[in-house]
Order: sequence, then C-alpha cells, then structure tokens
Amino acid sequence: MPWYAFTPVPPSCDPCDPNNYTLVGSTPPPCPAPNIFLCAIQAMDNMGKPLIVPCAEIAYAISNSIDTANVQLSNVRRC
Repeated sequence: MPWYAFTPVPPSCDPCDPNNYTLVGSTPPPCPAPNIFLCAIQAMDNMGKPLIVPCAEIAYAISNSIDTANVQLSNVRRC
C-alpha cells in the first residue's frame, strides 16, 4: 500500500478527510520524533487519495502518541 503525507489546508485539519493527504509513494516520508502530530498514513489508493476506512487507527495513534503499522507521527504541527 502507498504512503500519504498529511498535508492539510487550514481550516480543514480533519485527519479522516482524504483531501488532506498527498501521495508520496511506497516508502513513508521522514517523520522526525517525538511522536506528537500526524505525519503520514499508509492506505489503499483511491485515484491518488487514501481510502480511509475506518479512521480508528489514526485516532488511536494520535491519542496515544505512538506510531502504528499504518500511521506515523512527528514533531511537526501541520494544523
């Protein structure tokens, strides 16, 4: 599955909105520690946008400040 960088355009900072992501390819983008803010997700592709179903893994990673298999966090605040 491809990786997508979280690239929201405020005021829309919804991590479950596929339009807030940019396709980066088969390897995740650099996401420097500490794990605080959403950096990137790995998801099935839907015409260049991630297919986010469900959003639970993203919420889990953010609320627990940990990377998961498909979600990477970083120290960069994008919203």
